[in-house]
Amino acid sequence: MTIEPPAPGEPRRPHGPRDPGDAWVVAPTGEKYWGRFGAAGLLALDPVRGVLLQHRVSWSHFGDTWALPGGALHEGESARDGALRESGEEAGVPTDAVRPRFESVLDLGIWSYSTLVADVTVPFEPVISDPESVALEWVPVDRVDDLPLHPGFADSWPALRAALASRPAIVVDVANVMGAVPDGWWKDRAGAATRLVSKVSRLAERGIDAEALGLSATRWFPSVTAVLEGQARSAQPAAPAIEVRHAPGEGDDEIVAVTRELVALHRPVVVVTSDRELATRVEALGAVVHGARWLLDQLD
Repeated sequence: MTIEPPAPGEPRRPHGPRDPGDAWVVAPTGEKYWGRFGAAGLLALDPVRGVLLQHRVSWSHFGDTWALPGGALHEGESARDGALRESGEEAGVPTDAVRPRFESVLDLGIWSYSTLVADVTVPFEPVISDPESVALEWVPVDRVDDLPLHPGFADSWPALRAALASRPAIVVDVANVMGAVPDGWWKDRAGAATRLVSKVSRLAERGIDAEALGLSATRWFPSVTAVLEGQARSAQPAAPAIEVRHAPGEGDDEIVAVTRELVALHRPVVVVTSDRELATRVEALGAVVHGARWLLDQLD
């Protein structure tokens, strides 16, 4: 939990031990930014109720404005983890009730602020659990601009709102990507598929650079579907962050079917394959195709 120091002239509030990250960063020009290791906030988007906003208490920095629940990062903490931790402490946001979609970072050199945008997958009611909030409310997206916003959030909101329209998806032709690496996969197709799909799941969890997807913001957490065929269907990968589909017949036909489903939802779809015939089929549906090397370069 991050507790900012009081504004000048306000009495100091009692609080527990501070985290080392709970400190101001002062720019050479005199501006102050909260969070020695940077800061992060969560923009939770409910498909029915809108965006979860926090009405900040008057003694806080830029008090009596509306912003995102968030605060200072801990040393070594990722922006994603920090945003989820802070929103849980300040607004009672359950970690398992939201699914990260993308991350947008304002980097000033001496300090950075990361906004994690996440879709609400399980409806919840926010809870004021620290003295920094006057209120927590779900605000319809088209009503956010009507509120007196924290200056930092006001500056970032137009770009964040525009990016809310994108829900990228990736479909992986596992057999084709496996075949691009001559590591003996043909001796144990199920084992090779297990290793590859587990790596893809870790990539989906840590996110993909926006530039690689041709999108705005900084980092995206797209939905990923890995399609297995043939002997690889017996693979048992640890892949909690993605969907694994076992093709009942030809893998290419299943990939086309998955792509058609996603395109019908008006989602930007990337299909990872170096198979020219398959590429032609999914491009005709509106998908973008990247070869196996595009994915392999991003895996750990």
